[in-house]
Amino acid sequence: MEAGLQAMAGKIRWRLILPAILFMLLSSIDRVNVSFAALQMNADLGFTPSQYGFGAGILFVGFLAGQYPSVLLQQRIGMRRWMAACALLWGLCAGGMAFIETHWQFYTLRVLLGLAEGGLAPGIVLYLSQFATERERATTFAMPMIAIPLSIVIGGPLSGWLMSMDPPFGLAGWRWMFLGEALPTLVFGVAAYFYFPDRPGDAKWLNAKEKDWLSRNAANRRDTAQANDWSVLRMPLVWASALLWFCLLSGSYGVIFWLPQIVKQMTSLTPVEIGLVNALPWIGNVFGIFFNSRHSDRTGERFWHIAIPATIAALAILSAAAAGATPLGLVALFVAGTALGAAQGAFWALPTRMFTPATFAVGAVAINIAGSSGGLIVPHMVGLVREKTGAFTAPIWLIAGILLLAAAIVLLLRRSAGNEAKASA
Repeated sequence: MEAGLQAMAGKIRWRLILPAILFMLLSSIDRVNVSFAALQMNADLGFTPSQYGFGAGILFVGFLAGQYPSVLLQQRIGMRRWMAACALLWGLCAGGMAFIETHWQFYTLRVLLGLAEGGLAPGIVLYLSQFATERERATTFAMPMIAIPLSIVIGGPLSGWLMSMDPPFGLAGWRWMFLGEALPTLVFGVAAYFYFPDRPGDAKWLNAKEKDWLSRNAANRRDTAQANDWSVLRMPLVWASALLWFCLLSGSYGVIFWLPQIVKQMTSLTPVEIGLVNALPWIGNVFGIFFNSRHSDRTGERFWHIAIPATIAALAILSAAAAGATPLGLVALFVAGTALGAAQGAFWALPTRMFTPATFAVGAVAINIAGSSGGLIVPHMVGLVREKTGAFTAPIWLIAGILLLAAAIVLLLRRSAGNEAKASA
């Protein structure tokens, strides 16, 4: 039986998790490539730091508004139709960024892009929960998250290269970058319609025994849920987890949308070189997500696998800022990215343990909405503070403080779980 479960898990990784990573990768590239476009776009269009920061963050207005409608649509029409529709819509919005002329056009397309991408992360968690066992919970939910740092590792140098080349049709480099990075999304969006099975029973590559086993043992046996149960929103643990996810994602978004400009201010590097430096913490992030989630699954421990990395990430970010553009600073950036990924990679195994099939979608989306709101708040705050002070020192301390708060929340959750265990003994 053990060998059969491992074989089934391998098929799920190759057939579903890796394609999910691909779509998360494309969505993240199309979402965060604005941080590289800003190296040229802000000057070309006359955007101030606060206007750019607002535009980078306003994406999350659409992102937050679209999450519940998007996931409910997925439940109604199935994965393959939903994924195709989402990808085609966000690909068109991402490509449309190549033609903006004013900050209001910038804001509008960013909101629409967020609306199209809003349900992707919780939708994939909900979808994969039909194929995830309790033993593989952290790894299954963490693997698609690798796409976000991987998109920066790949997208950073790619964006720098596209912006540095001689674009066709006389386009500015940043405009060509938006077009070039949106086209693969449109192609794969069409392919998604023909590829994804809506549920385990539709997966032709699973045998009858594997389908039956998943119907009885998956983390979310969707066929048993007739309606969404909204009462889960009254559980304090849901909102504590939501605040924790907000803190963890705020750390990421604070770095994602501003690190290229921080590097530019501190150095005289070219866009391609900035892309390579910017990729460094996210290379570590990939390793952190993968190895920490697997270790959390092997040990069954969830709390310390989040609290310790969050603390290390905060201290490493402060160390990188203090060291500046030195080898020590680059090492600290790598450590910060690795620790931040480790904390995020172990996260979803913690709150999803309390969900039933009827509460899974409602609870997962509520937590993801709270986390995603960090992307709405933090980039704009960084822009405002930088515009007032002319430096990045205060925003860096803000990001570190948020990550330390995340560690404190985890320890409180651990204490609460321990008290509940004692009370039930």
